[in-house]
Amino acid sequence: MIINDPKTLAEVTAAFQRYETALLSNDIDVLDELFWTDPRTVRLGIGENLYGIEQIRGFRVGRVGGSPQRSLRNTVITTYGTDFGTANTEFIRVNSDKIGRQSHTWLRRPEGWRIVAAHVSFMAGTS
Repeated sequence: MIINDPKTLAEVTAAFQRYETALLSNDIDVLDELFWTDPRTVRLGIGENLYGIEQIRGFRVGRVGGSPQRSLRNTVITTYGTDFGTANTEFIRVNSDKIGRQSHTWLRRPEGWRIVAAHVSFMAGTS
C-alpha cells in the first residue's frame, strides 16, 4: 500500500480545503455534498452525536449562522492507497483561546471524495 501517493494526497487535501471554505462560509450545499449520503455516516460533534446523513443534514440546516470563524493549525492529511484518507487538525475560534480538534475520514466514492466519519471536540482545560 502506498502511503501519501502524491496525486491522492493532493485530491484529499483539496477536498479538505473545500470543506473548510464551505464551513466558514456556511455553504450548506457543499457541506452536504462532501458527506457520504448514507445512514452509516457519523459526525460526533462538540454538543451532538449525529448518526446518518439525515441527522447531519438536519444539524447543518438548523445551525443558525453556521460555524464560528476559526484558524487551523497542525493539520495532518494522510492517504492510504488511492481511495482512503484521513485529515486531522486543530482549530482556534476567533476571540477564543480554546483549542479544538477535528478529524475526517475520507473515502473515494464514484461521485468523488466523501467524509464517512467526522469528529469535533475541544481539548480539556483550554479556556
